[in-house]
Amino acid sequence: MRKLIGTFIATILIEIAIFIVVGKALGVFSTLVLIVLTSVIGILVAKKQGIQSFRNLQTSLSEGNPPGVAIIDTFLIFVGGILLVTPGFLTDLVGLTLIIPFTRKLYKPAIYYWLRKKMKNGQAFIIHR
Repeated sequence: MRKLIGTFIATILIEIAIFIVVGKALGVFSTLVLIVLTSVIGILVAKKQGIQSFRNLQTSLSEGNPPGVAIIDTFLIFVGGILLVTPGFLTDLVGLTLIIPFTRKLYKPAIYYWLRKKMKNGQAFIIHR
């Protein structure tokens, strides 16, 4: 929990520093327009990718395949969309990498490792019906 709070505070401080640097370079109005523009573009891209990911999830379930990969994709797109809506350039950059399919693949090994570790410790399990 302390790591999460520390990461949150560090992210806020980095975002403030980036706002100051970009604001000095481009001006306040241009910086605000850029923040709003990245949020709008992020929402549109996240919506398109999210709908496609949800369809892939439905297809996996209807074919009787395990939906593990589709669930992880949908989760990453959801988190990426939240980060894109959050004002800030660093969060926009991370959110964009979570939404774009070829960069999203970079996060998957870490998530698989985390899930395996949780299952090994008995903190998460899979129910077979």
